[in-house]
Amino acid sequence: MSRRFTPKVVTANHLLEGDAVWLTSDNAWTRTMSEAQFLDDEDLANERLAYALTQEADVVSPYLADAQLGENGPEPTHFRETFRTRGPSNYAHGKQVEVA
Repeated sequence: MSRRFTPKVVTANHLLEGDAVWLTSDNAWTRTMSEAQFLDDEDLANERLAYALTQEADVVSPYLADAQLGENGPEPTHFRETFRTRGPSNYAHGKQVEVA
């Protein structure tokens, strides 16, 4: 018995800066998960991942991450993805500086 498909977003790491990025519906990469394309269709999710895998000049290691639709767009459903939305974990760096 196959598993039921759960909604996803395509995520990766920016090739040069290492930041977590998410694929938007217009084929751009954003550093804000809520701007990512929300994928609730398995075939479309696989197509978007296939596209992301061709973007070797921009990103590394794209994959499909579980997501849920929140007030402002896609939100993480797993702690790993929540952690990735916060940016680098070392002090005073990246997205954590912007929040402070």
